[in-house]
Amino acid sequence: MQISNDIKYIGVNDKNIDLFEGQYVVPNGMAYNSYIIEDEKTAIFDSVDKNFKEEWLTNIKNALGDKIPDYFIVQHMEPDHSANIKEFALCYPETIIVASDKAFLMMNKFFKTDFLDRRLVVKDGDTLSLGKHTLSFFTAPMVHWPEVIMTYDSYDKVLFSADAFGKFGALDAQEDWACEARRYYFGIVGKYGTQVQALLKKLADTEIQTICPLHGPVLKENLGYYLNLYNTWSSYEVESDGIVIAYTSVYGNTKKAVELLKEELEKSGEKNIVVNDLARCDMAEAIEDAFRYGKIVLATTTYNGDIFPFMHQFIYGLLERGYKNRTIGIIENGSWAPVAARTIKKLFENSKGIDFTDTTITINSAIGDENIQQIKTMSKELCN
Repeated sequence: MQISNDIKYIGVNDKNIDLFEGQYVVPNGMAYNSYIIEDEKTAIFDSVDKNFKEEWLTNIKNALGDKIPDYFIVQHMEPDHSANIKEFALCYPETIIVASDKAFLMMNKFFKTDFLDRRLVVKDGDTLSLGKHTLSFFTAPMVHWPEVIMTYDSYDKVLFSADAFGKFGALDAQEDWACEARRYYFGIVGKYGTQVQALLKKLADTEIQTICPLHGPVLKENLGYYLNLYNTWSSYEVESDGIVIAYTSVYGNTKKAVELLKEELEKSGEKNIVVNDLARCDMAEAIEDAFRYGKIVLATTTYNGDIFPFMHQFIYGLLERGYKNRTIGIIENGSWAPVAARTIKKLFENSKGIDFTDTTITINSAIGDENIQQIKTMSKELCN
């Protein structure tokens, strides 16, 4: 793939992977992206997953022929991007490796060498001239590892953005960018909203025409759309109007309450209602939905004096990622000592900007007439 006259894509598609990072379902695979800039001097950006070493090295050979690259720029040390650094170094012993000081420390841990005789440590604001292409480096700590750098090419106005602006899915996946980019962001980067905000401010005055991430497609058009989404996501603001209902149900009574609430919300004119059965859905999708919309109902049973395990896992996933600025309604169920509502409220007690609906619904085993009225009242509160 030709990105500009001087920049080529040399990454790979992984169609065999089922779980990314051992937990995220990726039905359309993954892309591990790598790039080359050819100028008076040549620079390669990042490696790929270890399973694609030979394909990647062949891509480099096909792009460069017998030419030896001058620089190998390592922006991120996660193994899906760094696994082949040592193999590359053996193939091209004259190439200078460029990275942050923290990245070289990690190389020593991964490969038992920090390439002291052939390395160039770069800091925030440092530049590197390839000829007409001048590279500027931006440190991006905790977006989403501490060693991350991003690189800006002022000639073609390209931002090599490391894992930022990436998404799940191989490059030929026919799917909406935002859906899988959102799931990727909140699953992997979401905890570090403050750091993403700092990065966006650092890049605010940079003229960017192309974004080259380490996963997903190269972005060339309507970049404001992607930047605005990242700003919304990293500031924990509401992206879309709508209501999420996340539930667990043992014998179907809590599920029945959820179905009744959904019906009432629809009667009130709510058009965007997302219902997630936490025992059966993709948990990463459920977490993505919770961050996308501004209102959520948590419906669950009391279980062993706590809340049902899948609900606990879900709430932990929200809290771990800094969940805030949302409205929460609670439906609890318990046959003799319901404590789910109290437990949920305690879990969110240190979260900022959380408002609970005035109505909390307590079901004692099966839905009663008073619960039906409470469901109607909660629906009105959520639709106001």
